[in-house]
Amino acid sequence: MGEFEALCANDGDLAPLRAAVRSFLADDRAEHGWTPAVDCWLTGWDPGFSARLAAAGFVGLTIPAEFGGHAPATGSGHLHRYVVTEELLAHGAPVAAHWIADRQVAPALLSYGTDEQRRRLLPRIAAGQLYSAIGMSEHGAGSDLAAVQMRATRVDGGWTLSGTKVWTSGAHLAHQIVVLARTAPVDPDRRHAGFSQFIVPTDLPGIAVSPIVLMNGEHHFNEVLFDDVTVPDSALLGGIGDGWHQVTAELGFERSGPERFLSTATLIFATVRALGPGADDGAAAAVGELIARVVALRQLSISVARALTAGADANSRAALVKDLGTRFEQESVDLVADLLAHLDPAGADAARLRAMLATARLQAPLFTLRGGTNEVLRGVVAKELGVR
Repeated sequence: MGEFEALCANDGDLAPLRAAVRSFLADDRAEHGWTPAVDCWLTGWDPGFSARLAAAGFVGLTIPAEFGGHAPATGSGHLHRYVVTEELLAHGAPVAAHWIADRQVAPALLSYGTDEQRRRLLPRIAAGQLYSAIGMSEHGAGSDLAAVQMRATRVDGGWTLSGTKVWTSGAHLAHQIVVLARTAPVDPDRRHAGFSQFIVPTDLPGIAVSPIVLMNGEHHFNEVLFDDVTVPDSALLGGIGDGWHQVTAELGFERSGPERFLSTATLIFATVRALGPGADDGAAAAVGELIARVVALRQLSISVARALTAGADANSRAALVKDLGTRFEQESVDLVADLLAHLDPAGADAARLRAMLATARLQAPLFTLRGGTNEVLRGVVAKELGVR
């Protein structure tokens, strides 16, 4: 396969899959009336849409059929999920409810979960009916997860969790939180040792979720307090002390996907359509820059998806996707604002585009923070390259 064919991601059965997703989205929007949104994978919480998408076979594409999923018999399904993800983001579909569970909890369960955990949770994820949050960041331990202070203490038949997580997307609506906690004392010489992961239902006694409200009143993030929350041994995800290895693998899925450069796609594409073929030379050049950067980022992101499909390590490339992609997302907001100056302010599209631009401006500072700050990710890449 040549580079161009790889970039298209339409080889094999990917092209008919892409066409089927587009058809589903057109029909579903016409029937249910959802509005394409900027940053839809964080802001577009719609359980009904998630259930319909799953019923159509477009959720759980990395989950084997024995657990209720739709992974192809020929492989892991990462490329299939990539194609579906691209189409969902490009159309601004309301995917937030099932997003984290499908994107990173399912692969973690398949890699590290027990058979009981897989049989209990994976069918609900594949049905678009399990909503999960990820409890990693803390006050003073955002991108530097080695500084996490949440403690899990051994008790009879289980563990007691104490501490606070912050910036926990969707925790107020989630059924569970996958929590990174320290299960052994700090070793100054091995900062990444002594961590484990736990699957914690959000309705347990001792869990308090406090909203972090954005300036426009929207609520996506939360602070979550764990006050001696007791979970059974069966809540442990993977091995005791393996948490660091597990979360770094998990972050590869979180950082490398098209949501790291397509969060503003609906705004970009709508603006380009509104400009039309009659755009002046300045606007045409700006559009060319936007689309060229999207294509380049997409090529890098697809290479990560193909590496994951092949079972290869792609952590450094995933970090690059996140760094370059989220910087592009931020810069695209100003580029689109300049393009909107070329439109008739009284035109039919102007008000809708200005509203989308306002949302993008509000979300833009978050792009380079969530999933690890870009400064820290550059350190990940430098370490991989042997640079000190």
